[in-house]
Amino acid sequence: MVIDYEKQAAERWGATDAYKEYKEKRKERGTADNEKLQQDMMNIFAEFTKLDCAPADESAQELVAKLQSYITENFYTCTNEILAGLGKMYVTDSEFKNNIDGYAGEGIAEFVSKAIEVYTRKFN
Repeated sequence: MVIDYEKQAAERWGATDAYKEYKEKRKERGTADNEKLQQDMMNIFAEFTKLDCAPADESAQELVAKLQSYITENFYTCTNEILAGLGKMYVTDSEFKNNIDGYAGEGIAEFVSKAIEVYTRKFN
């Protein structure tokens, strides 16, 4: 199940440059296109289920880079700072955690969060 986070995003980040960029990109697409983008992003989370490694391993780190690039290309510029915040949100916000785990498998939100933490620490 893909949850529409439009209202929550506007409330949390409506005044940010990243949200303005997101809105600009979004208005150029139709509903079906946006739903496909969300589905494709969930499929990236599902790719983490195929890994048999630690969050710090190269294959997990490559998927984090893929996730960051996907967000940047399709939604907004996903800096390492923003990515780190997303990683935390994937486990602290129950809707995000339940959505990710419900789609990709139990524990995937936590795994992705840890992999993002490792990834973003490399740049600090």
